[in-house]
Parts: sequence; C-alpha cells; structure tokens
Amino acid sequence: MLLEPSEIFKVLGVETRVKIIELLKSNGPLGVKDISSDLGVTPSAISQHLKILKQAGLVRSERQGYWIPYSINEEAMAQCRKLLTEVCTCGCRGTGKFRETELSSSNLNTFKRYEEELVNELELIRQRIDEIETAKK
Repeated sequence: MLLEPSEIFKVLGVETRVKIIELLKSNGPLGVKDISSDLGVTPSAISQHLKILKQAGLVRSERQGYWIPYSINEEAMAQCRKLLTEVCTCGCRGTGKFRETELSSSNLNTFKRYEEELVNELELIRQRIDEIETAKK
C-alpha cells in the first residue's frame, strides 16, 4: 500500500468507493461507463473515485486501446485485510485468538484447537443471546 493506514481508512470511508470495489470484485475488470451505469453515478464522479482508489493502490488499470479497464489490486486488498485484523479492537484478531499464519499451516492439532476455541466462543454467544432474550421478557 502506498498510503498510511489512516489514509486508507479515509479512502474506504466513502460509500461509493466501497461499492466500486465490491463491483470490481464480483464482476472483474470494468470501464468507467460500466461502473457508472451499474452504480447510477456520473462517469466523471466515478473517474474521480477511481483516481483516489488507484492512488491508494487498491485498484489498477491498464489501457487497452480506447478502453481503460479497472480491476482490484488483490495484493493491496490482502494488505488491507491484514491491517483491519491488526487494528481490530474486539480481540478476535480476525480468526479468534489464532493468527492467520497459524491457520495457514496444515497442522491438524492447530485446527482442532481452533475448532475448540470457536465452539467455546459460540457457546458464549448463545449464553449472551439467552440473557438478552430473558431480559426482554
């Protein structure tokens, strides 16, 4: 990523930009006109949003004649995901107490411990739901 984490959050703090990213993720490379018609936003506004997303390194483009398709920069999006996991305040680290590096291994014991943690967490959630439902009665 070319920007500081706080700047990335600013870039992603605009709903239209998030919609553009979602659209590119689901449809693959698209030009400004396609994005514009899908989102109901003027082409000039889409161009400005794409410019900011490109400066942030989240999308990339490569001219193909008169057409300039924009696509997701998968590496930058993975870094964004990692950044969000690091700043998460809920303590979940994105995958319970297990870090993604631990879960990327093929170690059966690691997955069994992770499964146990998830079962325990699910039980706590069920208890909390019961408490809330009981309090409403």
